[in-house]
Amino acid sequence: MTFQSTPFPAQHDPAQVAFQRSELGIILSLYGRMVAAGEWRDYGISCLREVAVFSVFRRTAENPLYRIEKRPRLRGRQGQYAVIGMDGQVLKRGSDLKTVLRVLERKLIRPVE
Repeated sequence: MTFQSTPFPAQHDPAQVAFQRSELGIILSLYGRMVAAGEWRDYGISCLREVAVFSVFRRTAENPLYRIEKRPRLRGRQGQYAVIGMDGQVLKRGSDLKTVLRVLERKLIRPVE
């Protein structure tokens, strides 16, 4: 009698990385407040193989002001979420999306004249 062993299915990386519904809720809440303040006007979402990107634009036909990135492979190291500025500089990185987005919420606080 011979037994054939069937290996456990290997865990494959998903074909693309995407934002979960709860993550999009947090991002779109901030986006709505910034649109109401007149800071942002448009956005774009890209779901690629290694990264999901939420890009924020002041005008439609220009480079993004900010990119909110999700990189699951960095979950154990630097954190899977990052806010990246127009010049490519990482403004904040971490594992909690709300904490990472606080760097953008500071833009809403202005002195009243």
